[in-house]
Amino acid sequence: MHSSLENTAVLFVDIVNDFNFDGGNNLLANTKDILPHLLRLRNFAKEKQLPIIYVNDHYGLWQADFHKIINYCHNDRSKQIIEPLKPEDNDYFLIKPQHSAFFQTPLQSLLNELGKNNLLMAGIAGDICILFTAKDAYMYGYDMHIPKNCMASEGKDNNEYALYLLHSVMKANITAI
Repeated sequence: MHSSLENTAVLFVDIVNDFNFDGGNNLLANTKDILPHLLRLRNFAKEKQLPIIYVNDHYGLWQADFHKIINYCHNDRSKQIIEPLKPEDNDYFLIKPQHSAFFQTPLQSLLNELGKNNLLMAGIAGDICILFTAKDAYMYGYDMHIPKNCMASEGKDNNEYALYLLHSVMKANITAI
């Protein structure tokens, strides 16, 4: 999946989601399409003992407790994504106040402490939170692999355009896994 795994961390962005907003149905449908790939990525990370870092919206709770965020987001629609992909106790879980996983979070400090400078990134929404996170990661000098089959947005065209920007501007590898 990637050549230099010893310096790689896996980043899941906004996987714990309530899909309760305008466009949420479209995002949920497109996230269901990538679910098998997200599960394969997580299994790969577990098998290779790569750190898995979830960075998630806080939903007004402001506590980096994934159990509370899951309870808040859990509903009949979201459970099909949350249940199979939810963090485990040995995973890292950070909350973010805005779109980027780096903006006002300890993510960069955590990656420095773990000695990781290559990010294997996945999640939603590709044209917002993944794009903003990748922009920051690029400016901080991280190498990125953002598999095109591990990212979803509300609109498929928007997702394709975001992938184009991730590859052409931010130099991310977007090869599918």
